[in-house]
Amino acid sequence: MSNAKIHIYFIPGLAAGPKIFEYLQFSETKFELHFLEWLLPLSEKETIENYAKRMAAFVIEENPVLVGVSFGGIMAQEMSKHLKTKKVIIISSVKSKNELPNRLKAVQKTKAYKLFPTKAITNLEDFSVYAFGNYAKKRVALYKEYLSVRDAGYLTWAIHNVLYWKQNKPLENILHIHGVDDGIFPIKHIKNCIRIDKGTHIMILNKAKKISDLITNAL
Repeated sequence: MSNAKIHIYFIPGLAAGPKIFEYLQFSETKFELHFLEWLLPLSEKETIENYAKRMAAFVIEENPVLVGVSFGGIMAQEMSKHLKTKKVIIISSVKSKNELPNRLKAVQKTKAYKLFPTKAITNLEDFSVYAFGNYAKKRVALYKEYLSVRDAGYLTWAIHNVLYWKQNKPLENILHIHGVDDGIFPIKHIKNCIRIDKGTHIMILNKAKKISDLITNAL
């Protein structure tokens, strides 16, 4: 049994697909990698608990490791409540609602998130016509490459469940990897994490070697 591979299940960020993990590197003799994709919610009122239970059904190996990025980190923690996990690793995410920045809490209170232009993401091909400047065009190209879920119902549901996550305190056995320059979940609100210098919210793409090493060493 000492030679048995460790099974790692990866959960991507909000609306993203498994492609965001393409730059991670792990020993093929030590690890077996599995990449989960987002399901569409059963309805706008489906609870995150029920959704996580449906996602957890795709984890078939015993004692798995869950690795989640951003909203995928939240989902990994929720899924772990339905599984016996070896470890849960979150990247560019939060461990409880207390780590959300004040501006997101304000969005929650005002319900301004309902004004989020989900149609712009569902119609990226049309939106790209109006992108001005190299930066904007690069952003649109990035979104087109890595965002795989463009269903407006899913996007609204997912944003709601980030803002209204009820987790009051961190779960045990969580390894948190976070970028010092994360603009979505600022580091000043994050406790007990491994910091990555110059790491942004999308560091899973450009800090993949460092992240791979941290995960390997942790396991």
